[in-house]
Amino acid sequence: MAAPSECPVCSLNAVKPFLDRGSVPVHQNLLMKSAADARNIRRGRLTMHVCQDCGFVFNAAFDAALMSYNQDYENTQVHSAAFNTYVDGLVQSTLGEAGVRGGTIVEVGCGKGDFIKRLLAADEHARGYGFDPSYIGPASECGGRLKFEKQFYDASCADLKADIVVCRHVIEHIAQPLNLVRSVRTAVAAAPNAHVFFETPCVDWILRNRVTWDFFYEHCSLFTAASLTTLFARSGFAVQSVKHLFGGQYLWLHAMPSATTPPWTREPSETPDMAARFCELELQRNQHWTQRLRMLSTGGKVVLWGAGAKAVTFANLIDPECQLIQAIVDVNPGKQGRYLPGTGHPIIAPESLVELLPTSVVVLNPNYCDEIGSHLAKLALNARIIDLMNDETHPLESRR
Repeated sequence: MAAPSECPVCSLNAVKPFLDRGSVPVHQNLLMKSAADARNIRRGRLTMHVCQDCGFVFNAAFDAALMSYNQDYENTQVHSAAFNTYVDGLVQSTLGEAGVRGGTIVEVGCGKGDFIKRLLAADEHARGYGFDPSYIGPASECGGRLKFEKQFYDASCADLKADIVVCRHVIEHIAQPLNLVRSVRTAVAAAPNAHVFFETPCVDWILRNRVTWDFFYEHCSLFTAASLTTLFARSGFAVQSVKHLFGGQYLWLHAMPSATTPPWTREPSETPDMAARFCELELQRNQHWTQRLRMLSTGGKVVLWGAGAKAVTFANLIDPECQLIQAIVDVNPGKQGRYLPGTGHPIIAPESLVELLPTSVVVLNPNYCDEIGSHLAKLALNARIIDLMNDETHPLESRR
């Protein structure tokens, strides 16, 4: 594949590679029925580039033809109490920021519809439409107030005058994000007062914290606050605000249609420099974590909590032969009894730990440490929680 010549966001010719991984799983959330299927998952190349002008980060080797989002794709996080608390707060802040009640709400890329259902539950007079070509489920819910459309939200939807448009964790899966945002702008052309909200990971948080397991194939487009603002300004939106949420891991953008193309500036900030340092540090950090897990495994059994994208990436980097990690724990019943994409680690329920008796529980997202500690305490397990991002150990006794 030829090296890219221009940035997909600002269209300037100043992109540089900083991270290259060959043969990575293209999907992190497919339900794998056997260890053999998991190990034989389709693979691709991760070649991350950073724009020196706007700070946008993208996988130049991404091939959309490798992707397949179907009924076996499972990325819901509704089984986590910590994440539910976060989403409940996001529902209230969305309605509060928009200042709209009883209006029409659209969700772009609604998945199974969890978020828009919560929005309509919080506003009993609102009507909603969930758009997603891969949606599987009933055509309507919430007593007929919510309808699902198995299509893209684009110019064909312009007659639907939306008051609020929400798009959560979709844009990072799109190789040409300018096309997506411009299609949303066209769809709201007849709704000049529409409030548009996008949520996506913050690449500055990944780079600053040197989180190697947050670069994976599905996320081919990653933004800074500045590059996300540039994208929306170029697409005809006036950006109202960009906030950092979920411990800084996510960006939350609020924009409204602009009658004219707003001026946009390029602000790469420290992102290119952090990307360059990240490349230098990745091998060193992976070696450190491999040694750490090897040491932990000599003193007992080690499990990894959470069978999402972070765990898939980490396990494929650190324990591809399943020698250091006994199992992956997940609270989602749909993932239990399945196998981790790429490596084939078994995925088990928290209750299974009573028989396994691990001595160390590795956590890749510090936002869940307290919740995991509560699970272990209820199971009366005296296992250490290893917060790997912060390289900290939390004994169970400290949480009782």
